[in-house]
Amino acid sequence: MSKGLPRNPDYFVAHLRDLALQLRAATDRSVRTSSSDELSAATGDRGGDTIYRLDLHAEEVLLDYCARWGGEVPLLLVAEGLHDGRQTFPPDSTSPAFTLIVDPIDGTRGLMYGKRSAWALLAVAPPPETGSPPTMEQIEVALQAELPTARAALADVLWAVRGQGVHAETHDLRGGTVVAFTPRPSHAGTLAGGFATISKFFPGAKAAAAALEEQLFLELLGPPPTESPQVFDDEYISSGGQLYELMVGHDRFIADLRPLLHPPREPVTRLCCHPYDLCTELIAREAGVIVTDEEGHPLSAPLDTSTSVAWIGYANARLRREIEPILQRLIRERTSRGRA
Repeated sequence: MSKGLPRNPDYFVAHLRDLALQLRAATDRSVRTSSSDELSAATGDRGGDTIYRLDLHAEEVLLDYCARWGGEVPLLLVAEGLHDGRQTFPPDSTSPAFTLIVDPIDGTRGLMYGKRSAWALLAVAPPPETGSPPTMEQIEVALQAELPTARAALADVLWAVRGQGVHAETHDLRGGTVVAFTPRPSHAGTLAGGFATISKFFPGAKAAAAALEEQLFLELLGPPPTESPQVFDDEYISSGGQLYELMVGHDRFIADLRPLLHPPREPVTRLCCHPYDLCTELIAREAGVIVTDEEGHPLSAPLDTSTSVAWIGYANARLRREIEPILQRLIRERTSRGRA
């Protein structure tokens, strides 16, 4: 553990797991007792993202839990909906023992319509130093818990401590049994016949993302020899969900490059990925997934609620060697055209 973090990793894992399961229980009650129209009612806007009624239920659980945890040891919470995106527990604490960054529901849009699981994302890092927040590189413990739809029978929980590998378990929501499993990213050395995606969730960067994706796959695989598609697309509107798909071998390559693809000098700020959306990427890396920024470096954004983050995930090193040089060249070409 980092010098700045007290207690042993199991202490944090236990708290994160407890909090995540409480978030899952609250979310489950919401999706089972409310209609999609009720859950999807917009209640405001924070940091460019819409807050839905489903989000509010999870936020209540998060704040109540942190109030209790803060009575045990002072902490700094980083999450949407807080003043300046942060709050200490207890409120008068000036020396938090650690930083807790949370996205209570990552993937609200899919879950509130019953389309797909969302994820609760939680991570622990050292406290701020001299006013500067810790960065994603300093996250020491992370846990993500599946928030299933009302029709689901199973839900997964995964966690990792830096340098100690990944742990995962599947919860049977009907009988309460828990079974451990080992996430296994794909060992494939080609994208052909697999799922791979450059994210194009929302208007504003769809055309640019699709054009980049088309060119990348064309250079990697050449023209399709038959009418059958060479690569399959899956738009999972949840960064935590995307990382999960890489970890368990469903996807081979994912890139979310929205900060680079939105038109320059656009009058409207477009929604991009933020550090809280990616606070569990430590789990993916401990599972063997390679996660980088657009230049191939480790993610290093400060733990805040405003920084836009571009990220790329490769299921294995061989895929990275095949894809990264071409992708980076295409990104540089687009960037240079945008400056022209």
